[in-house]
Amino acid sequence: MSLKFHNTLSGKLETFEPIDANKVRMYVCGPTVYDFAHVGNARPIVVFDVLYRLLRHVYGASSVQFTRNITDVDDKIIERALESGESIEVITQRTTDTFHEDIAALNALPPDFEPRCTGYIPQMVAMIEELIENGHAYAAEGHALFAIDSYDGYGRLSKRDMQDMIAGARIEVAPYKRNPGDFVLWKPSSDEQPGWPSPWGRGRPGWHIECSAMARDTLGASFDIHAGGLDLIFPHHENEIAQSCSANGQEMAHTWMHNGYITVNGEKMSKSLGNFYTVHQLLEEGIPGEAIRMALLSGHYRSPMDFSKEKIAEVKTQLNRMYRALEGAEDSGAAQPADAVLAALSDDLNTPQALAELHALVTEINKADAGNKPALQAQLRASANLLGLLEQEPKAWFQGASAGQLSADEIEAMIAARIEARAAKDFAKADALRDALVADGVELLDRPGGKTEWRRL
Repeated sequence: MSLKFHNTLSGKLETFEPIDANKVRMYVCGPTVYDFAHVGNARPIVVFDVLYRLLRHVYGASSVQFTRNITDVDDKIIERALESGESIEVITQRTTDTFHEDIAALNALPPDFEPRCTGYIPQMVAMIEELIENGHAYAAEGHALFAIDSYDGYGRLSKRDMQDMIAGARIEVAPYKRNPGDFVLWKPSSDEQPGWPSPWGRGRPGWHIECSAMARDTLGASFDIHAGGLDLIFPHHENEIAQSCSANGQEMAHTWMHNGYITVNGEKMSKSLGNFYTVHQLLEEGIPGEAIRMALLSGHYRSPMDFSKEKIAEVKTQLNRMYRALEGAEDSGAAQPADAVLAALSDDLNTPQALAELHALVTEINKADAGNKPALQAQLRASANLLGLLEQEPKAWFQGASAGQLSADEIEAMIAARIEARAAKDFAKADALRDALVADGVELLDRPGGKTEWRRL
């Protein structure tokens, strides 16, 4: 099967040809663990999880290697520790644990490698030493800096000229820099800041060298796909390319993929506007992670996307329809995804089209006779799995509680009371109990033999 992805480096849609089809490798920039991930952070997690699933389907799960890092040393983390009085270790561990819980709720598969920056300091120091030795970097006043004049390809990812890049990055002007655009590979740490020994004195790595070193250590000097948010193109990914290519003497990644920005209710996401949603907050409100995931997949990954609770409510209704189509499904063995779903995802991860194809499958299931229905249900599950959807059993989905709703035990108790009331011919009480359940978003399904099943609407 031919896969086509938009390569930011070339600016074109290209047929994907892995360096080694038996070892397809991808790297996605992970979180800086000082606070909860917001929905903008979640978009690349979800989008490139679909890419990972697609590559595993096409090339085989054992033939794909996926690295997503954890940035656990950063100035924002240091600032948070100073503000809170907590240690950096406590903040980063708690935030990492919450990040893992939140993205698991979004059905994101764990990566094959999840390096933490603090575990790769020796590799970062070694790469900086290589860059200094080959004339691409220099030491000055306890710093090590990359010399952008030494790399002819600087700016080819972001496609900006030097002055635009310097202005856009708000680059610090420092007397020890040979060129204002030279960026930090290593910087000194005060006694209160985390630091490690190095040839340039006690200090800590710059942001960009972290990913270059971790990617090289886990995936090799050159790999297939590097991905992340649009905001990372410059300076982060531009600088990664410069330092990796200069150290390794070869292209860092052959394909660069970037997802678009998220707005909330048509406005830029901002804490001051009160439209700043974290994944953790939404989950605590009882919003299903799968609904958040589907909302993030409802737009093409390269396009800007508006995110709202109304959008989540809309996709939750769509998920209800899909799960209803799976009710009564039997395990019919391994099934293959629908060709139309595969075709959509193979065309630059066209998730909106893939979702449309899932809806078409649901329509087929709803029209199918008993003989054809099981195979279609199995195909729906296999197709949805590529998108990380429909991974629960229908009963579990429909009985999942949202914040403030009745618990499953409370619902069962009210149903039992309703059955007793009906048996006693107290129909007014029975109707009142049903009405109370409906008001809480619970649908009752009376079955033969006096049994009553329920599901949330």
